[in-house]
Amino acid sequence: MACELTQTVLHGYMDGELDAARAADFERHLISCAECVSVLEANESVRSSIQRAGLYERAPRALRQRIQAELNGTAKPSVMPIRTPAPWRWLAIAATVLLALFLGWRLPSLLPGRGESTLASAIVDAHLRSLQPGHLEDVVSTDQHTVKPWFDGKLDFAPPVQDFVNQGFPLQGGRLDVVRGRTVAVLVYARRKHLVNVFVWPTTEADSEPISGAQLGYHWINWRKGGMEMCAVSDVSRNDLGELQRLLAQ
Repeated sequence: MACELTQTVLHGYMDGELDAARAADFERHLISCAECVSVLEANESVRSSIQRAGLYERAPRALRQRIQAELNGTAKPSVMPIRTPAPWRWLAIAATVLLALFLGWRLPSLLPGRGESTLASAIVDAHLRSLQPGHLEDVVSTDQHTVKPWFDGKLDFAPPVQDFVNQGFPLQGGRLDVVRGRTVAVLVYARRKHLVNVFVWPTTEADSEPISGAQLGYHWINWRKGGMEMCAVSDVSRNDLGELQRLLAQ
């Protein structure tokens, strides 16, 4: 039987039209509904393909000139004579093309990508939802030997669960969550009176150095190591969050 939420809720969730409580309820639903997950992934794939395709057409010169003439209230020829650029202009054009190619190659490595920004937004949103009553932990325990087995059978991977009570980051528990349509593990740590969510999921990409940022007053750090991608988010200081990241990456 088809899930009715694919028609009534899923598109509102994709477009960010649900309030925090309804979004959290739908993400709980995604954990157990393969149909909604499949439809969500397919729609996200189509949306990404359309955004990358750059589907637009430049108006013909004659049409642009005709519209401009009507706006100006004066008649202008619909076709402009084509002039051959002087040799020095060809050099300027070539230099501009080379500069554009260079920037197109360099900018992805110099600036955070759209994928990273989207991931950070999804992680921060999930962190905010978890702070609502009853959403923070599915298993409450400070014992890593209790939290780690709880994930068995609920995920297709085993998240690394560690307790850092001696370093000032006691384990509080864990839960399942959904980020961008994927079920992930979340480890919850405390830092003084603050809470830190560490999102964990498997990856086939190479290990990476931590990338950090801030959104809505929350710091986040994302990194990959040993086939796992992890992202920690909290309102603790950037230094505190970096300290936990180094402990987790050991």
